[in-house]
Amino acid sequence: MLGYVEALNAVDEAMRAAIPSLEQLADVLGLVRSRRIISRSGHIGTYSYTVHGAGCRFVSDNGTEVDVDFDADGSEIFDLWRLRSYGLSLPEPLDVTDQDLRTAVRSLQPLLTEVRPGWFSVAS
Repeated sequence: MLGYVEALNAVDEAMRAAIPSLEQLADVLGLVRSRRIISRSGHIGTYSYTVHGAGCRFVSDNGTEVDVDFDADGSEIFDLWRLRSYGLSLPEPLDVTDQDLRTAVRSLQPLLTEVRPGWFSVAS
């Protein structure tokens, strides 16, 4: 669980370093939708990315996957499915149950906040 948060922070730092105009990671959606800055999928720094619906999937060069959606205010949100995908993409995959993930999320409050049922964000 903390690994996902750390990986998400690493993605944020790498994307901001590669695209200095980014104020927040969610700005990637606007850059794609404008079609002038970056394409819907590509490679930036050590990550490949694919923009989807309300979010983006980032895959590091070592294969670790961080999929994140963005709330209306641009905050990064994720659900248990995204946490499980992250765990399964690790060099030594972790396959945990939804119940184990829920327990882990609850143990990390107030670091993590449930922004709507089943969706979480890192507290600011």
